[in-house]
Amino acid sequence: MVKLGAVVAEFNFDITQMMLDLAREHAKFLDSEITEVITVPGVFDMPLAIKKLLKEDDIDAVITLGAVIEGSTSHDEIVVQHASRKIADLALEYDKPVALGITGPGMTRLEAHQRVDYAKRAVEAAVKMCKRLE
Repeated sequence: MVKLGAVVAEFNFDITQMMLDLAREHAKFLDSEITEVITVPGVFDMPLAIKKLLKEDDIDAVITLGAVIEGSTSHDEIVVQHASRKIADLALEYDKPVALGITGPGMTRLEAHQRVDYAKRAVEAAVKMCKRLE
């Protein structure tokens, strides 16, 4: 059984909570489990929480769940670009998969709701990577 940690953004919590619920269900379907969840204010704040989970011996991989909705500036692009780069760096540093379940940038709230199922993709990727790296 693959044990997953999840880092979930509180920003757009109505969306990210649905993502977490779907991720939990899909983990069970894949005979895995989300054993620890850390909520953070937003996607940009994820790396420190991811690092904390990656240090834990009983966590095999981490999934990230967030929804970055387009605003009136390019802030959403900057947030996703920098967070995703750091997330990839952490996976390499700790030799554990970190799956990107962050939707955006450049999407509307409606598109964010339509992409809630990306949480399942993150779980799937994390579980597959764990099994393939055994």
